[in-house]
Parts: sequence; C-alpha cells; structure tokens
Amino acid sequence: MKKLIIIASIFIFILTNCKQPQQVKTIEDLKAGIKGEITATVKYAAYALKAREEANLKIATLFDAVSKAESIHAANHLKILEALGGTLEKFTPQYEVNTTAENLQASIEGETYEATTMYPQFLIDAKAEKAEKAVKSFTWALDTEKKHQELYTEALKALNMKAENTLPTNYAICPVCGNTYDKAKLDGKCSFCQTRKGKFIVL
Repeated sequence: MKKLIIIASIFIFILTNCKQPQQVKTIEDLKAGIKGEITATVKYAAYALKAREEANLKIATLFDAVSKAESIHAANHLKILEALGGTLEKFTPQYEVNTTAENLQASIEGETYEATTMYPQFLIDAKAEKAEKAVKSFTWALDTEKKHQELYTEALKALNMKAENTLPTNYAICPVCGNTYDKAKLDGKCSFCQTRKGKFIVL
C-alpha cells in the first residue's frame, strides 16, 4: 500500500509538471527586450543632448520623452523576467551619435523594427507559452513604438522643412505603460492601460 502511494505521488508530480507551460522562449525574449529598451533609453538621452547642441530644442524634448517611455518598458519587462525566474546578464549599450537628422532616421528605423518585427514575434512566443503578463507588457511596448515611429517621422519631416515650430512643445508619458502623448492633445486617461492623465509624466 505504501509503495502504491509513493508511485501515485510520483505520477501526480510528473503529470503536474508536464502541464506547466515552459516559458523558456519568453524569458529570452524578455532579456532581449530589456536590453533593447535600456539601449534606447540611453541612446535617446544622448540624441537629446545632440539636438540641444544643434538648437533643435523641440526635437530634444521628443528624444527625452521617448527615452523616458523606453525606460518604463524596460522596467515592466524586468519585473516579469524576475517573476519567471530569469536574470539579466550585464551588458553595455552600443550606439552612435551623429547629426540630429541622422539620429532621427536611425530612431525611425529602430522603432519600425521593434513595431513590425521584434515585438510581433515576442507576442507570438509569449502567447504560445501562455505568459499572460509578458503578452501585456509586449503589447504596451509594441503599441507605443508605433507612436514613437510616427513622432520621429513627423520630427524629421519638420526638421528637413525647417518647420520645427510646428512640433509639440511638451509631451506626456504614461508611467504605467509608456504611452506617449503630445501634451496639448491629452486624453482623460491612457488609451492603452487606462491610467488617468493626472499621473502622467510631463516633459
């Protein structure tokens, strides 16, 4: 009888663990996402400094706002990574600082890659592995990167047309999901996570 109980316990243990989804790919995606977002955070901050050197003040504010948004994405991803038992290896962000026009073009390309390739694949992996919190964080980042791509495209166009005065003066960033707004066109609450605008970070 005792042997039967032991065998049954082992069987239940094996069955239970077989049913638990393995989230190995999601963990690797979270690591890659965090590295990308941290790199974007410091890179855009450096681009902001360059824009100020070149007297492109409104574009500098845009870079600052997006830098803040990317830091929120990185923090969100990191919380989920740690909850899944993963750890992030030390790394040094790699990037180049060129003219403001070149920096904007590089930013457009980076945001486009994240919005059309990187995060869509991360979402496929997270959904397959039933990592619901990762799905939410990846979705928030994906939707925000689409907005960043649009903001950078508008900024580059304005710069080339010498019409920087048409760009927003200030931006508001949702502290929960990183959603980024023209402060003059704020909704009552975040369209992504429903956080009220009173909590937004204004730059």
